[in-house]
Amino acid sequence: MNSQRGITITGFLVFAVILIGALLLGFKIGPAYMEYYTIQKMFRAMAAEPALKTATRGEFNSAFNARAGVDNVKVISYNDVEFVKDGNGVVISAAYSVRVPLFANLSACMEFQPSSEK
Repeated sequence: MNSQRGITITGFLVFAVILIGALLLGFKIGPAYMEYYTIQKMFRAMAAEPALKTATRGEFNSAFNARAGVDNVKVISYNDVEFVKDGNGVVISAAYSVRVPLFANLSACMEFQPSSEK
């Protein structure tokens, strides 16, 4: 006699609920991480610019606003960014948190610290 193989309907439903829950969680918190990586990339590109190595804070603020507008960064402003001249270069960093509502009264609070240092 041949025995049947496969997944039961109960097993399939449990797997589907877990998969859908993980996907919904990813769709909720994914944009916060994407924005973090965009800011990180932006900071590294700005720190590599020769013009910003001798820039004043006002020139840095203008350059930050221009890049933030192009990269659609809305979670931080130039007031949140630390701009420190370090020897021949600059170090650009920030610290911010993002609260993402998941469902009902449950939220995910994520803290990020992007920096131009590797």
